[in-house]
Amino acid sequence: MEKFGKTPYLLLHTEKGEIYFPLTGKSYWTVGRNKDNDLMIRDHCISRNHAIIQSTPTEEFYLIDLGSRNGTFINGRRVGIPVTLRDSDQITFGKTEVKFYLPTTIRKPNHPNRDTDSDFQTSAIHERRLTSVMVVDMRNFTVLTRQLDEQILSSLIGNWFREAGHIIRESGSWVDKYIGDAIMAIWFHGHEAITPKEMAKIFQAVSQLNTMTQVLSASYPLPFPLRIGAGINTGFAMVGNTGSGAHPDYTAIGDTVNAAFRLESATKEINLDIAIGETTYRHLAKMNKAETLFHGHKVHLKGYDETTLTYGITFESLKKFLNANDVV
Repeated sequence: MEKFGKTPYLLLHTEKGEIYFPLTGKSYWTVGRNKDNDLMIRDHCISRNHAIIQSTPTEEFYLIDLGSRNGTFINGRRVGIPVTLRDSDQITFGKTEVKFYLPTTIRKPNHPNRDTDSDFQTSAIHERRLTSVMVVDMRNFTVLTRQLDEQILSSLIGNWFREAGHIIRESGSWVDKYIGDAIMAIWFHGHEAITPKEMAKIFQAVSQLNTMTQVLSASYPLPFPLRIGAGINTGFAMVGNTGSGAHPDYTAIGDTVNAAFRLESATKEINLDIAIGETTYRHLAKMNKAETLFHGHKVHLKGYDETTLTYGITFESLKKFLNANDVV
């Protein structure tokens, strides 16, 4: 069924007929009963903030349940973790049935064409901006999925995604991507200068994410405590608005973004909770206790020929750093 051309879309089946909802102009769409959702569905079985649909630059779509009370289902199976959507998938929110359509002309091929991917990215790029990118990942997530009841897992992960989104929005950013068991957020700075206050907001956010994770973990019967790790990198990236009108949707691509993901992975190598790039550290160096609490390490980041200098810190030491700089 491709009567709507090349546009990916949802088709809602209601008592009054079918409702067409195009998945364009943004990289994610919220679904729920509240009117502030992109897709508001009047169904008492649907939670106020029920789920998120996330798209990627390669035109893949993910469905993420936000710990909804009655669950989200794909083809009759409950969604516990972010799941890739396929053309003609049947989605159920509460008692509302929705069909997902991804026209053949834009479906991701088995062997992506590099030129096509490049053209897509180029069309979204507007300018070169100074950014800080944060990637936060759940530790031992695969092990957790094997040991935890599916319904409990869905509630845990959904609540974590929702709370993480709130914390990051309060810090002046947004969740740019939901990637399996990880999230990515971007902060835009001025063309040259980055103030200590700006950097403090970012590190305050990651500290709050850790506290939220600990509180959430304690409220579920988990086989082991839920933990997170974070990579933060600062530098220039190509950014663009893929949204429109009242819904601007900025994203970034380039080495600064890639390195943030690699730095998060490096936290396991240096056995610390947070790993930051050298440029990020330079903007912290003049703040109180930065030199004593952040420790330098040489690491081999995947995809990089040379060793990289990263500075690591534990969440406990991060609290001391924030307190020393009057960041509550």
